Amino acid sequence: MTKITKTLVALGITASMVAPLAVFAQQGTLNANDLGVGAVGNTVKLGGADVRQTAANIINVALGFLGIIAVIIVLVGGFKYMIAGGDETKTKEARGWIISGIIGLAIILAGWAITSFVIGQLIEATTST
Repeated sequence: MTKITKTLVALGITASMVAPLAVFAQQGTLNANDLGVGAVGNTVKLGGADVRQTAANIINVALGFLGIIAVIIVLVGGFKYMIAGGDETKTKEARGWIISGIIGLAIILAGWAITSFVIGQLIEATTST
């Protein structure tokens, strides 16, 4: 049984490596009709911004949403702490929520700092002045 499984896995890996060789991209130029813009009456405007800046904006929005979630976790922990009524197990659980939220915020802020630095350096290194 294991020999058959290993053979199938090996064939699958080989097929996934060989399959792209059989696919050829379309030759020629790409226009708005190829992207389906003509189907909606040319109302779709394609962005002309730098791809690196667009990626930075997407990362910033995603980290912003994660930051909001982390703050909500801290608020839930604070609420649970307030309604614990002195019960030691409930306060311990609430402290866990608060600590988890604070750790999440620290990770999100570190991630934001790292991505801002990396994308800033990437933009600086690849733009010609």
